[in-house]
Amino acid sequence: MSMPSPRAGRARERVLTMRGIGKHFGAVKALTDVEFWVDAGEVVALVGDNGAGKSTLVKVLSGVHAPDAGTIEFDGDPVEIHTPADAQDLGIATVFQDLALCDNLDVVANLWLGRELVTEGMLDEVGMEERTWTLLRELSAKVPSVRIPVASLSGGQRQTVAIARSLIGEPRVIILDEPTAALGVAQTAELLNLIERLRERGHGVVLISHNMADVMAVADRVVVLRLGRNNGEYNVADITSETLIAAITGASDITMRRRVEDAARRAPAPEPVAVMDDDETPAGIIRLPEGRAGRTRRAPRGRSGA
Repeated sequence: MSMPSPRAGRARERVLTMRGIGKHFGAVKALTDVEFWVDAGEVVALVGDNGAGKSTLVKVLSGVHAPDAGTIEFDGDPVEIHTPADAQDLGIATVFQDLALCDNLDVVANLWLGRELVTEGMLDEVGMEERTWTLLRELSAKVPSVRIPVASLSGGQRQTVAIARSLIGEPRVIILDEPTAALGVAQTAELLNLIERLRERGHGVVLISHNMADVMAVADRVVVLRLGRNNGEYNVADITSETLIAAITGASDITMRRRVEDAARRAPAPEPVAVMDDDETPAGIIRLPEGRAGRTRRAPRGRSGA
């Protein structure tokens, strides 16, 4: 599979590579021979229609599903991801569309839930709050306070908290599943800025989105899945949203097939010929001019080639 250069034009370190990934559920083939890779400091958009296999590929990468075929490499070494804990240990963090936040807890508690800092057998509330503010400032996040319940935050602020939580532990790759699906225009702009900050921090970002404007705004590359297979890989700097939509819907394949069929219909049909091995000319056959002896053609009805 061809690998176009990044939009920014600078060399990047390969972090994640998936080759020949296959996954089936009974008789249904969700993924077939899928290729996917991510570099450090790169935003890769994974797009496709409903049922294209995006969610299945992400679940394979995040340890929810084990692949039935193919290999996964992380930092150049082959790895196996059987559980979400395996993915987290490698440095792969996933922010699913439902965010999985606890509405009754404040921002600090949500960020450190299950990974609380402890000093002398007691929770280090001051240390967790300081590190939370540091992380949010690095992301240029607009959160009024880290001590208010998450339920009182806007949709964009909740997305920010979920992304900040995924950064605890310094992951190498961050997967964002439809992060702007439920956001307004202003909140979407804030989140896209946050994705830019993740790239600047050197994270590899996998962005799953149906919004072509968001994809064209922040992605470096776009990988298109269709019916569980790769259907194109594009450098964002070289394409338009119409190109992506054609690859997602299969319109480019249909157009090419129609062009081939039209060309075949326009091509003139070859005339039938008969090859004569002697000087005899049977009825209904016209002898061709001198110099093309041995090749004849059938005469029109009502004539004979006597």
